[in-house]
Amino acid sequence: MTMLELLRLGPVVPVIVIDNVDDAVPLARALVAGGVRVLEVTLRTAVALQAVARIGREVAGAIVGVGTIIRAEDFAAASAAGPASASARD
Repeated sequence: MTMLELLRLGPVVPVIVIDNVDDAVPLARALVAGGVRVLEVTLRTAVALQAVARIGREVAGAIVGVGTIIRAEDFAAASAAGPASASARD
C-alpha cells in the first residue's frame, strides 16, 4: 500500500503513545468504530511493539503502523511485530 492509498483511507492519522499494553486494543477499536482506521503507534514506550502486535491481531479494520523509528534496530523490531507499517517503508 502506498502512502497516497493510506491517506485516502485515513486522511487523519492519530499518533498514539501507549504506556499500558492493555489500553491498546480498546483504544484502537474505539478509533476504528469512529471511522479512523489508519493508526500510528510510536516507539516511545516499552510496550509499543506489543501494542502494535495486539492491535494487528485483534482489531478488525485497523491499519497499524509504527512511528518514531530512529534506529535500524527499531525498524527490524517493528517489522517483526507484524504491523502494516507502510509509514516505515515509504
